[in-house]
Amino acid sequence: MSNATPSLASTRIISLLDANSFVEIGKSITARNTDFNMTETKAPSDGVITGSGVIDGNLVYVYSQDASVLNGTVGEMHAKKISALYDLAMKTGAPVIGLVDCAGLRLQEATDALEAFGSIYLKQTLASGMIPQITAVFGTCGGGMAVVPALTDFTFMEAKKGKMFVNTPNALEGNHVDKCDTAAAEFQSQETGLIDGVGTEEEILGEIRQLVSLLPSNFEDNDSFVECTDDLNRTCDDLAACAGDTSIALSRIADDGFFFETKKEYGKDIVTGFLRLNGATVGAVANRTEAYNEEGEKTEEFDGTISARGARKAADFVKFCDAFDIPVLTLTNVTGFKATLCNEKMMAKSVGDMIHAFADATVPKVNVIIGKAYGTAYVAMNSKSVGADLVYAWENAEIGMMDASLAAKIMYPGADAAVLNEKAAEYRELQSGVASAAARGYVDTVIAPADTRKYVIGAFEMLFTKREDRPAKKHSAV
Repeated sequence: MSNATPSLASTRIISLLDANSFVEIGKSITARNTDFNMTETKAPSDGVITGSGVIDGNLVYVYSQDASVLNGTVGEMHAKKISALYDLAMKTGAPVIGLVDCAGLRLQEATDALEAFGSIYLKQTLASGMIPQITAVFGTCGGGMAVVPALTDFTFMEAKKGKMFVNTPNALEGNHVDKCDTAAAEFQSQETGLIDGVGTEEEILGEIRQLVSLLPSNFEDNDSFVECTDDLNRTCDDLAACAGDTSIALSRIADDGFFFETKKEYGKDIVTGFLRLNGATVGAVANRTEAYNEEGEKTEEFDGTISARGARKAADFVKFCDAFDIPVLTLTNVTGFKATLCNEKMMAKSVGDMIHAFADATVPKVNVIIGKAYGTAYVAMNSKSVGADLVYAWENAEIGMMDASLAAKIMYPGADAAVLNEKAAEYRELQSGVASAAARGYVDTVIAPADTRKYVIGAFEMLFTKREDRPAKKHSAV
């Protein structure tokens, strides 16, 4: 780095990486286009700083767009620098982190910029499933640039200055920015399913550092293990009380109480994220019926069903875990699928994607039934029938087609209350009780909630050497 005052793009890199670890690549590269007086325009590094560094000792590659240079627009050499960075990352097997602050494609370079920009899409696609890709949006991320986060694995967005859109809010028929700011972080995090976290610039960079420390560097070398100092047999006496908000429950069973939640504001009926168990990173998918804030106040309630958005969120997360050989833990507490017109439009497709993701994943898969497990929604939640290696159930779990009282009403229409209560109790014992599911082999072990941590740690230890062959094919078609 020079002695000049560092640009905001440089400052972000310095804040993200371990001290004095950044090595810039391609610093002298600038635009070669001469049209429209471009030769008179100073464009240091062509508006993007690229290089390598480390986060907690882990090698990463970073590009940071400089809005002070041609508004951070993407020109030919700008895009080629990013593509070259991807080539290095794939050769060495290390994550790519993009810090976006860009006014879009550079008009002065037209087709040259478009051609080079397309190469970024190609490199991202080739890198998918090979190395983790992370994007942070600190300024404008519009038009074709908005596709870049969609092709990465995780995206974070600055709460106030971050803007992401394919079409601007005012370009949408019947809309204007004052009516609905579709480019804002709030809309993008709640409605699109692309944003994993929203916050200040400092908070986002901190979350990226945490995430990188949890993830393997690439699909072959799982170097995300750390020494566990937490008691492997620690009981979680308050775990049953956390069954409603499973983001809290997962933090209770995690090493040192740390759980990294992804896509926090999207499809909130499903929780996804990463935790460590005995020092190893595990991906978690869990149903949620309640949400609490940091002060312990209940902020939301859910009806125990899976929404189309929740299913899509789970599917994408499980696919990522399988690609990078990260074991999957599920906490099941579900009564069905959300019955609204909006959800019905995408329900079958989204649930199909979720089932496909669980069934297709060859990583170790452990399911813990912590409450109700009804109907095909239960089947979809990593049940034994779709490939879970081990299934545990809490002592009070209910597993079956539906609620016993409703089943009795369907089977005995017109019966009086006494008969219905009797038949419901009988149905609950014969068909919905956890003992019934265990007797049929659908549950491997019935456990006390407080013992969940030690059981799932033991399960993943046992499954560490799991190998599973699948039918030969190019890839799935859904």
